[in-house]
Amino acid sequence: MDLTSYLSSLRSDLTAAAGAGSDETRRTAELLSAALESAARLCLVDALSAAAAEITARLADAGGGLVEIRMRGREPEIVVLRTPPVEAMGAPPPPPGPPGSPAAPDAAPDAAADDLGTARITVRLPESVKTRSDRRAAEEGMSLNAWIVRAITDALGGARDDDRQRTTRRRGIGTHITGYAQS
Repeated sequence: MDLTSYLSSLRSDLTAAAGAGSDETRRTAELLSAALESAARLCLVDALSAAAAEITARLADAGGGLVEIRMRGREPEIVVLRTPPVEAMGAPPPPPGPPGSPAAPDAAPDAAADDLGTARITVRLPESVKTRSDRRAAEEGMSLNAWIVRAITDALGGARDDDRQRTTRRRGIGTHITGYAQS
């Protein structure tokens, strides 16, 4: 979605409002309109995100769906996805084990309920916090998103000890992966 026309309209309105004033007032309006473009763009994206969240909530009541705002460069893109209702999805089946191995035990009920779906949020972090989070995630061999999910899960007391140990191992010397792979 191209926001340029909306931002140009805002700039024109501000310039027109200052038109009745002195040359200095008009010059100030021009400078302000240029400075306001980034803030206005962010406000428009926030409004679109709020609208997308409201539409998604209403679609959930009407049988499922999701509206997302994705950024392509500086321009937001509206994406509409049809999804089945959460009740119809159920818990995903466990991955099959190697041939001849015993069946995996069922997951704990609360773990299955936690993994039914994902939610998308926007978080604005201070740059220093983001930099430290990126560094910590890289040290632990994880993406920033996975690291944040783990940190929140740990803070809420929802991570199992074996999950925490598996995700906190660092990549590099002395670590290895064992298991079964099938192609």
